Amino acid sequence: MRALIVSDIHSNLAALEAVGADAAARGGFDAVWCLGDTVGYGPEPAACLEWLRRYSLTAVVGNHDHAALYPEEAAADFNHNAAAAALWTAKQLSPADAAFLSDLPLMADAAPFTLVHGSLRAPLREYLLNEAAAAATFARLTTPYCLVGHSHLPFICVENRDGPEFVALAEDELYSLDERRRIINPGSVGQPRDYDCRAAYALYDSDAGVIAHRRVAYDIAATQDKMRRAGLPAGLIDRLNYGV
Repeated sequence: MRALIVSDIHSNLAALEAVGADAAARGGFDAVWCLGDTVGYGPEPAACLEWLRRYSLTAVVGNHDHAALYPEEAAADFNHNAAAAALWTAKQLSPADAAFLSDLPLMADAAPFTLVHGSLRAPLREYLLNEAAAAATFARLTTPYCLVGHSHLPFICVENRDGPEFVALAEDELYSLDERRRIINPGSVGQPRDYDCRAAYALYDSDAGVIAHRRVAYDIAATQDKMRRAGLPAGLIDRLNYGV
């Protein structure tokens, strides 16, 4: 079984389609695992949800998915640009889209992984970026491995005897999954923040027991043009050029 692992799509259909095409060209995939924040920030929330629903899908809710359902709450928790995008996104969702997002769980199992957006300690809120956060998730982990998103930063964190060890995911490298527990972040499809503007994703091959990290270029200008026509904040548009 081969799973396409995506996170933080953020309504960026051009990036999502590029990821899908790249994965298809590299042997294809049998299922899609989505780690949340399908919507928010970008110009095509409904189309991204439709794309995901074409496949055998396991998905969890992210904080921007939640904000699109409750945009008034987002105004208190988000910065101005993010809150404005959440309000705009909420108006684009059909009843079926809203129902889909409402039904997404905080956590899901896709053996041998647990899927969550932020962390197992705080599924919607926590950025899993340090040893303390990683240790808290390892303490709650009941499967061999965990997949997270939220930070938009691709990494693999291994549980060692002397504590969690973070390593940045290298493009095109195959990572063998042995008996040591791991937390893996595939990076962001639609809004990378590791100073690489290309879409990020991962592929899991259960037969080989490996996971690979991939980057793929997409038509950033086309997404930006759609954002401008939608009236989305300029800061959200400009940052796509830089991967920040």
